[in-house]
Parts: sequence; C-alpha cells; structure tokens
Amino acid sequence: MTLPEISSEWATGFSLAWSAYIAVLSIWIVMQKRAPVSTMSWILSLALLPFAGFVIYYFLGPQRLKKQRIKRLRSRVGKRNHADQALLRDAAEKAPAALRQIAELGTATCGIPVSSATSVELLSGGAATFERIFEAIHEARDHVHLEYYIFEPDQIGTALRDLLVLKAKQGVTVRLLVDALGSKKLGRKFLAPLQAAGVHTALFHETRIGRRLRPVTNYRTHRKIVVCDGRVGFTGGVNITDEEDLRVQSDAYHDVHLRIEGSAVSWLQTTFLEDWAYTTGDYPSDKHTDVSLLLPHLLPQMDAGDIPVQIVTSGPDNALEPIHRMHVAAINASIQRAWLTTPYFVPGEPALMALTSAALRGVDVRLLVPHRSDSLIVSAAARSYFDELIAAGVKVWEYKGRMLHSKTLVVDGHCAMIGTANFDNRSFRLNFEVMAVVYGQALAEPLAAQFETDLRSAILVKSLRPQRFSTRLLDAVARLFSPLL
Repeated sequence: MTLPEISSEWATGFSLAWSAYIAVLSIWIVMQKRAPVSTMSWILSLALLPFAGFVIYYFLGPQRLKKQRIKRLRSRVGKRNHADQALLRDAAEKAPAALRQIAELGTATCGIPVSSATSVELLSGGAATFERIFEAIHEARDHVHLEYYIFEPDQIGTALRDLLVLKAKQGVTVRLLVDALGSKKLGRKFLAPLQAAGVHTALFHETRIGRRLRPVTNYRTHRKIVVCDGRVGFTGGVNITDEEDLRVQSDAYHDVHLRIEGSAVSWLQTTFLEDWAYTTGDYPSDKHTDVSLLLPHLLPQMDAGDIPVQIVTSGPDNALEPIHRMHVAAINASIQRAWLTTPYFVPGEPALMALTSAALRGVDVRLLVPHRSDSLIVSAAARSYFDELIAAGVKVWEYKGRMLHSKTLVVDGHCAMIGTANFDNRSFRLNFEVMAVVYGQALAEPLAAQFETDLRSAILVKSLRPQRFSTRLLDAVARLFSPLL
C-alpha cells in the first residue's frame, strides 16, 4: 500500500470518527432541552474541539440537579402568627395589582411567600457590612449559620474565624458552609481551630474527581447568608474577603448588603438549612424524630413587622428560574423608574427585551455596571449590548475607579431587590442564588439614594463613542459566548 493510500484511509477514518463524535455530542446536548441559542452555542463550540469536547461538556455542561425541600421545615415557617398574616393581607390589599402579581410569581416559582420584617437596613460597603455581621455574631446565644461563595483566609477571614471559634467555645452552635471552588484557599491549617472548637464545617460541591458519578464543577453556591439565633439575617453581594474592605485595600470592591430582622429571616434560615442538608446529608431531615425539638430554636416565633419582604431562591435544581423571572416581571411592571446595578451584565432575550421595552414606553431605565470588571470576556460581552440599550433610551453608566460588585434593582418607589445574583445566565441558571425583595418604601428609597450616590463615581456611556476596531471585534465575539457565560 502506497503512502497516499494510507493517508487517504487515515483521512477517511478520522472524518468518520469526527462525524460520529459530532452526532453523539449533538444528541447528548439536544436531549437536555435547553434554550436553542444555548444548545447551538455548545454544539458549535465543542465541535471545534474533537473528543476533548466530551470532557469539557462532562465537567462543565448543563445538567439537572435535585435538591430536596425539607417539608416539615417549610411547613412550620409557613405557619406565621395571625398578626403577621393580617398585616400581609392588609398590605396586599393596598398594593398595586402588578406588585401583588410579582409576589405571587415569587411564591409560585420558588415556594416562598411574602413574610414580614421589623427592620431592613441597607449596608454600603464591606466595612459597614462586616461590622454589623460581627456585632450580630457577638450577640448570638443559640446558633450562628453562615453560607458563603468566597471565604478567604486573609485578615477579615481570620478575624471572623476567630470570632466563630470564640462563640463555639461559649456553647453557641456554629455551622459554616462554603463553596468548595470559591473558597478553595481555605486549607486544613486555617480550618483546624474551627474544627477543634466544635464548629461544623462543610464544603458545597467538592471539586475532587470521583466524588460524584458526574462532577458538578460548574454549579456553585453563590449565596451569602448569615443567620444569628434565627432572628437576624444578612444577604447581599459582600463575600468574606479583604477585597471588599476599604479599611484594608484602597481599591476594594464597592458593594452593598442587607440586614434583616423579623420573620423573613426564617426563610433565609430555611434556605441555609436545606443547603446544609443537601451538602452534608445529615441535618436536619424529615426522618429525624427529634427535629421538632430543634425547630423552636432554629425558627423562633417573632412579632409581626410592618415591612413586607420576600426571600427568593433559584438554582440549577429549579428550571423555573425564579430570580430571572422576578427581575423581568418587575422591570415590565415599572411605571416611573427601573434602576439596575450589576457587576456582570450578560442578559438573555427576555431580560434585554424588558429593559428596552420599559425605556421605549417612557420609563426612566438606568443601568450601572463596572467600567472594567474582573472578567475581560464578560466586560466585552456587556459592552456589546450598550448600543441597542442606548438606542432604546436606556441610560448606561460605567462605575469608575473600583470594581462595582453590587446586585440591586429599584422599581418605582415600592419595590427593591438586593441579593447575590448577577444579571447574567450563570446566576439565573447555573448558580444557587438568593435575593430579598422588599415591597414598599423601606428599602426602595435608601437603595435609590445609594444608586444616585454611585452615579457620582460613574460616567455616562454615549452612543457615539470612539472605539477601536479591535475592541468592537472583541465585544462582538464575546457576545457569541453569552449563553455560556
């Protein structure tokens, strides 16, 4: 057999193998029944990586996860006292119909109804956030629960660790759940004092190969939750890292957080406990006969507050995408204003349509994003949407100086959202996220004031702005990968 004949046979064999690879990979991806754009993006991207695409999709490709709700826990939280129920009914009757529908959407998609809070406090910056969290932990007498995406073994991380050790030695039950990837720097030496003091620690979705039949590397808990004695709760964008603290770093991220008191904290508690049970498999469980003895401590009875609050959760275990839907519904319901702050802006078609449609019908729509985020490709993808947003009347602002990390939305004067979710596909579909929706003026006014303060450190993006061809090309190419970001 001559060399050309051998080469021809190899070429034919490779073509058949590559065709079979594309066929099998396409069937595998298509059977996931995802959005057509996302499906085609995966197929086209992986088709360019013969055989290696299998490995990439196996580790990073979308998959359905199941995370069981703890029925007994949710049942108890749902049985609020009569005063609380009466207050919420009265507030619902006075609220606009669109607002009631948004609340019903949240309940229908994630199973969490509107509850009440006696107080909500907007915390601007990591320093203010850490001070209030440390204060609440100092005052805890029964338990402290923490869940974080990023927990760094740096100055603030070490200070918090030492405080948790102190509380554990005082007899307070401490549970710490951190994401295995986001908090990958936490080593045995750092965790040893916690474990020696009796602090319960767990890693969410360990990244070691062999831990699961199919790895879940791409599915992280992006939640930031602190609950003290079931009465005081925190959530928002601030992680445990010096990068969020201006007292330590002059270029620290600019971020906001929320402190809540009242019955709404019970739903933050429920979210944490379900994540804990999913991760550890041992607490609490409907099968535990003594769980009823623990619930009064975990879910204490509290007086009704006058602030309606709804905790909304989402993740790859819920195909309804509750946080995504809540954002779109709130923007669609806006009449006067819709002010959105996000560090990562990679909207899908529904979210993009909601923003542009609101602006076209005369709503004051403003978008505040970082001038430069910590992800080059995400920044480029975000810029690719600016022209069509501006053409529709959306005012786009870029925050200068520091990295903007806040994730908020203010709609008119009666709806404010703050949480852990970015305005992108990863947060809406892949990560486990949590958000607090506060109805009325209690948070809408201070959050709107914070937004206007942040604009003083931002520049307005103009439609006719000078851009190099290379920048425009990078933005356009990055946008092609939007469904995967």
